[in-house]
Amino acid sequence: MNLRARFAQAAPAVDSCTLRLVDERSELLAVRNDVVEPTQERIDLGAMITVLHQGGMGYAATSDLSVSGLRAAADRAADWARRTAASGVFDHRLAPRATGRGEHRAPVQRPWEGVSLADKLDLLRAEVADMAGPDRADDRVVERTASLLRVRHHSELYSTDGGELVQELDLLAPDAQVIVHAGGVTQRRGTGSRGLSRQGGLEVLDQVGFRGLGTRLHDEAIQLLSAPDCPSGPMDLLLAPDQMMLQIHESIGHPLELDRILGDERNYAGTSFVTLDMFGRYQYGSELLDVTFDPGVPGELAAYAFDDEGAPARREWLIKGGLLLRPLGGGTSQARAGLPGVSNARACSWNRPPIDRMANLNVEPGPHSLEQLVAMVERGVFMETNASWSIDDSRNKFQFGCEWARLIVDGQLGPVVRNPNYRGISATFWRSLAGVGDRSTMQVMGTPYCGKGEPNQVIRVGHASPACLFRGVDVFGGHS
Repeated sequence: MNLRARFAQAAPAVDSCTLRLVDERSELLAVRNDVVEPTQERIDLGAMITVLHQGGMGYAATSDLSVSGLRAAADRAADWARRTAASGVFDHRLAPRATGRGEHRAPVQRPWEGVSLADKLDLLRAEVADMAGPDRADDRVVERTASLLRVRHHSELYSTDGGELVQELDLLAPDAQVIVHAGGVTQRRGTGSRGLSRQGGLEVLDQVGFRGLGTRLHDEAIQLLSAPDCPSGPMDLLLAPDQMMLQIHESIGHPLELDRILGDERNYAGTSFVTLDMFGRYQYGSELLDVTFDPGVPGELAAYAFDDEGAPARREWLIKGGLLLRPLGGGTSQARAGLPGVSNARACSWNRPPIDRMANLNVEPGPHSLEQLVAMVERGVFMETNASWSIDDSRNKFQFGCEWARLIVDGQLGPVVRNPNYRGISATFWRSLAGVGDRSTMQVMGTPYCGKGEPNQVIRVGHASPACLFRGVDVFGGHS
């Protein structure tokens, strides 16, 4: 008996019942200082039953996928729905129902299983060896690591309202880092904690330039040892896409999450400086700022065809011409707030309920090449790759540090500087946006490590961005 048939037998007599199965398999390969680390494999399999009944909502998870196991979870969920019907703050009869049918399988060009374990480890060994320098004996190098995290995600959703959805995704998260030390100075150069993550198979390695990365990381880390500290003061700031990823994530993505705006996250992940009355009237950034929610971008880490409540995935404008248009709120939050949102009700696994999460959140490209952006700067700094971050609990005041930077003087890229940092306020920072790179400057980035929710959920998020230029930013050197 298949899962759909077992669910049909287990579903209780309620207004609406939904089953969401998640079957996720992951494998982690790593090499550290030329030594292969133990391979890690993980299997996560189970289902969440959600019940809506008489205005109440309840859910229960189980790893027992037999009819009796599903029925026990459904009964617990139904009991919670009945208990909350009279005391809930929201009438769940207004919540959307999962009625769609469809399948989505993300394309893979070079399957993970098509390359031997030995060959994958040889690739990592080669990059780690290159991080030791051309003679493989640079005593300034103290640690070298490279790894591949592969995930296959399979989900199914069935509802008593007729919904039948199947989704399968393959993800690859490569990472590399070298740490160097000399004369009391320690520096790090890497890929930003799996910032190169994408959907797909081993073709991702070529798409993100992973092969040959070790040599560049070594050379740039060594340059940082003798570089002066980044200067301090107000100046122009040009951010590479791998730092724009964090800037978007922290100061646009989290503030626009609708459940956070409604107060759901206040006790844990914080609230937001954004309020419900800002949508449609608030100037979030300069007229150059265009931001989309786009779970349909092929290869971006959080691409999908429908969210975990069964809503079809659609591209939506969040900010256009700097004007704030809509929040990051799934169907239930939309009904609570009376605002249009997006298809972003997502859960990290089968034992968590969907909540409002970023997915693919992107800054749209502008008209300028990287050379043109640099030429627009009289005095400033170009920063790459996040090293540290701090932001207040309303996602407003922030301070970020980067691994790598170069001064910009009179429209030309100048010397390398180390320990670059900058700070600002989300509510005003984006209004200083003065230049947006074209598609030649754009990169598709991602992170598998976005945390939120009680109990905690760590989920995958994608960010695509061009290089962006900001005027008059508070920049400073030294360790943040």
